[in-house]
Amino acid sequence: MRLHNTPMTKPFKSSLLNKPWPFGLAGPSTAIYVALLGAALALLYLIDHPLSVWGTGLPPEIRQVFDVVTGFGESGWILVPSLLVLLIALGLYRFTRGRLNAALVDLAALSGFIFTAVGLPGLVATLLKRAIGRGRPETFTDAAPLVFTPNWSAFPYQSFPSGHATTAFGFAMVVAFIWPRSLRVALACAGLVAVSRVIVGAHYPTDITAGAVLGVLGTYGVRNLFAARNWLFTRAPDGTYPRKPLNGLQALFAPQAPR
Repeated sequence: MRLHNTPMTKPFKSSLLNKPWPFGLAGPSTAIYVALLGAALALLYLIDHPLSVWGTGLPPEIRQVFDVVTGFGESGWILVPSLLVLLIALGLYRFTRGRLNAALVDLAALSGFIFTAVGLPGLVATLLKRAIGRGRPETFTDAAPLVFTPNWSAFPYQSFPSGHATTAFGFAMVVAFIWPRSLRVALACAGLVAVSRVIVGAHYPTDITAGAVLGVLGTYGVRNLFAARNWLFTRAPDGTYPRKPLNGLQALFAPQAPR
């Protein structure tokens, strides 16, 4: 199945979302960004515990709200539907023709991007947190404020990075890549999910910061891979990566001219 047979129309305007990486990250300033991230995490570590205590000490009414918000950081509600749509689109592709066939191509590319861009960074976060084994806030003691116990199944020692924050920011970027005007709202919603992890006592601020960075950069990386194959995105002559118009889906729902 070829996911790039939808014809191109007028490309989207170049923006931060169309760049290969955000803020010129792939250029000579990469080392500077890495150093700044390391410094930010080091500074956050100094207030990790106080912020964790503050968050878990908020009134129960507020914490109950964030108990609901934090559920949106679970990946299942994104991965399962997107995978099902992808499999259905691939399964029906060979048995269709015309407008429906073109729409299925777009649907497969769209659902495939959602599944991969959310699932791959989430998988990396899952592996990292087990390899690093940082203790969650519940394990904090004055005698051992920072404990590392690499493991595969010990949940209290899988704090860094936050998987929920990775998923939330990864999905926010997925939505923004598909619908650029949603960028600010999507990131704000992801931020609420990430902060909820501190308030419910599951993570430190450093954990959610690392998860946010992983989610954003991971989604850019998947977008670049799709663009290299001309799936849903394309690489323009000016070096940007605009999204391709979903002409197949648009044509499917467009009214047909009378014959």
